[in-house]
Amino acid sequence: MKASRSIIATAVLTAFTASTAWSQATSDWRPTKTVRIVVPIVGSTNDVLARLLAPKLQEALGQPFVVENKGGAGGNIGALDVVKSAPDGHTLLVGYNGPLAINVTLFDNMPYDPVKDLAPITLAVKAPQYLVVNPATGITSVQDFIAKAKANPTKYSYGSVSLGSASHLTMEMMKSEAGFRMTHIPYRGAGPAVADLLAGNVQAGFFVPGNVQGFVKEGKLKLLATSGTKRFDSTPDIPTLNESGLKDFEATSWIGFLAPAGTPPNIIARYNQEMVRIINSPEIKARLKDMEFEIVASSPQEFSNWISTEIVRWGKVIKDTGAKVN
Repeated sequence: MKASRSIIATAVLTAFTASTAWSQATSDWRPTKTVRIVVPIVGSTNDVLARLLAPKLQEALGQPFVVENKGGAGGNIGALDVVKSAPDGHTLLVGYNGPLAINVTLFDNMPYDPVKDLAPITLAVKAPQYLVVNPATGITSVQDFIAKAKANPTKYSYGSVSLGSASHLTMEMMKSEAGFRMTHIPYRGAGPAVADLLAGNVQAGFFVPGNVQGFVKEGKLKLLATSGTKRFDSTPDIPTLNESGLKDFEATSWIGFLAPAGTPPNIIARYNQEMVRIINSPEIKARLKDMEFEIVASSPQEFSNWISTEIVRWGKVIKDTGAKVN
């Protein structure tokens, strides 16, 4: 009996020690050299988010955090860079709809599997998009937009932040549901896409608020509608697409952080701990809300579940609209 009690006591002590060691490893891990944060698109809110968090992570973890922009192939080039990196906590990916959910269906030959080859850390933010047009078009509403596009489909084109982005496929979904045609011009990031929209080289586009809200306030772009389920508090007079006649229309952009698959759980847990804390800090929270982002700051498992759901959601949009990489 004494022997049995001794065995049980030893087992309990071992379990407690292991649990304590895990807790300490989770909270105490730190990088030992510069950490790269790869943003697979140029000049976007993804980049803004990375640069907001980088100095805070550097402050918390004691090593430099350097943001690298690697755009191209709808985000696949930057994502593949991270997939091929050592799973040691020194390379992170700022992921979004395109390279994590949309491209699985949009591209015939994906160079990586976003579910198997990446380890989610946190889904940081979500945001509906703005449908904006160049004021020179004279378009005043969603109904006017659809009518003009139907009447003269070769006259209008729209820009997107990249192939396979929500910026791209939200317009394809709208085209399919409203029954009009319009040429797609993909760019390598929000910067050049918005610049060409301002210049009148393209006439319309879907962008997250942070990319265009300043130009809307200055009257350089006309805001027609939002792609979410409710109106923004900051623009209560702007209707949703659902209110504008496209029933049940909803399209959301999102941004999260990931590491290469195989990154030890304690490293993932430490990054999640720090990122969630930083995102919910008063300073960063205020900046993100100013950009009309909904703060999520999820667990790794919640982000993993979200990616799987989004692969199915956007896969259906691609199949229904016939969108292709061109």
